[in-house]
Amino acid sequence: MTIPYALILFRFLMVPIIVALAYVMGPNAKIPILIVMYLGLFSDILDGIIARKQNISSEKLRRMDSQVDMLFWLSIGFATWLMYPDLISENAAMIGSIIGLELICYGISLIKFKKETCTHAFLSKIWGLALVMAFTSLIGFQYAGYPFTIAIVIGFISYVDVILILLILPKWAHDIPSSYHAYLIKKGIEIKRNQYLNG
Repeated sequence: MTIPYALILFRFLMVPIIVALAYVMGPNAKIPILIVMYLGLFSDILDGIIARKQNISSEKLRRMDSQVDMLFWLSIGFATWLMYPDLISENAAMIGSIIGLELICYGISLIKFKKETCTHAFLSKIWGLALVMAFTSLIGFQYAGYPFTIAIVIGFISYVDVILILLILPKWAHDIPSSYHAYLIKKGIEIKRNQYLNG
């Protein structure tokens, strides 16, 4: 097994562990869950970089990375709800809206291309970093506030960009930096994919 696949497998194996920690330990699990969350973030960054350096950044790897990322962050969100249900309930509308946008993206991609989304867009990476800050605040300090609001706003913008990418692309592709790049692809113009932010 190559290092990128091992890093993806690590995040996948952490999914049930994250949920189990929150279920068994409750709020006492906040430190180990935060540690795992940051390890997951670093593994996500590294797997893409290493894959490109080893010239093994295939469609299969990118699709696997994308789906495991989704499961990983869903497990973090579910664990947060298990530990602090009231905190999540207070922000249920915004969280539900984000989940709805995720489902819309998947729906568009499956209907149009018969494949799941795998854009790894630049704004999605910013959204991922904003999620880390929001979950650090939620899990570590039981506080939503500005970190959560900022993450939600960035999330909305990111999902709109992904939806535009999916609507514009003439055929399924992975690692599309933005809707503008999708437009260039539609026009037959070759694009440069960012080598370091599409992890």
